[in-house]
Amino acid sequence: MSETQNNQWTETIESSHSLFDLNLKEVWRYKDLVYMFVKRDFVSSFKQTILGPVWFFINPIFTTIVYIVVFGNIAKLSTDGAPKILFYLAGITLWNYFSSCLTSTSNVFTSNAGIFGKVYFPRLVMPLSIVFSNLMRFGVQMILFLVVFFYYLSKGEVHPNWWILVTPFLIALMALFALGMGMIFSSLTTKYRDMQMLLTFGISLYMYATPVIYPISSLKGVFKTLAFYNPLTGIFECFKYAWLGVGDFSSTMLLISTIIILLILAVGTIIFNKVEKGFMDTV
Repeated sequence: MSETQNNQWTETIESSHSLFDLNLKEVWRYKDLVYMFVKRDFVSSFKQTILGPVWFFINPIFTTIVYIVVFGNIAKLSTDGAPKILFYLAGITLWNYFSSCLTSTSNVFTSNAGIFGKVYFPRLVMPLSIVFSNLMRFGVQMILFLVVFFYYLSKGEVHPNWWILVTPFLIALMALFALGMGMIFSSLTTKYRDMQMLLTFGISLYMYATPVIYPISSLKGVFKTLAFYNPLTGIFECFKYAWLGVGDFSSTMLLISTIIILLILAVGTIIFNKVEKGFMDTV
């Protein structure tokens, strides 16, 4: 047998793939690498800290207190009859997951250029690992929400319903939305570094366009129409309606959110796949 026949390539690196292709089969082959990155992010968050995972509780607790004082007592914003602490905690828990995923994935190329330039692996591994590592943080904060939820449930002040079963789907939608937007901004920041500052400012404003501190029922006219087409509105309203039994929620709202998020994910995939082929020349 000739030497050519004996030496068969086991791996072929090529750039000629569809712009719509997420290449999930190859990502699955690198699942151990995803786990390693998730573990690295989680451990590095608490390395040389005193309180460790307790920080995940401190953030939503103090933020909720501030929201109760400012928006609940001073601004007198409605919570649709739900307990203020539970209403704000629900919004904060969801928002923290989305904003942290989006912020982290938006600078994937620039912050990991050293790794990308030395070794090959599917570039999608990095943003996916960020989504999963933030999911662990979300789980910790969700425990805090559940503790407060069961307290008010025992007092009969909240009225959950079967929409609770949709919660995993809502979390997945948030992850896909953050992933899609993150891939778009990470692709743009390889060439335009100031896009990262724009995103940081934009996320702060976007929170006030999302029903985090107020219910959608408190909006009127054009503001309610605009909020209706916010991809996060259906997610937040469905979550609060499911767990607290309050809110102006409809299945149409969630359907619109799903469609918009899938479109954004498709656009993000196209841009990400196009930029990853030559981002090392501009980063």
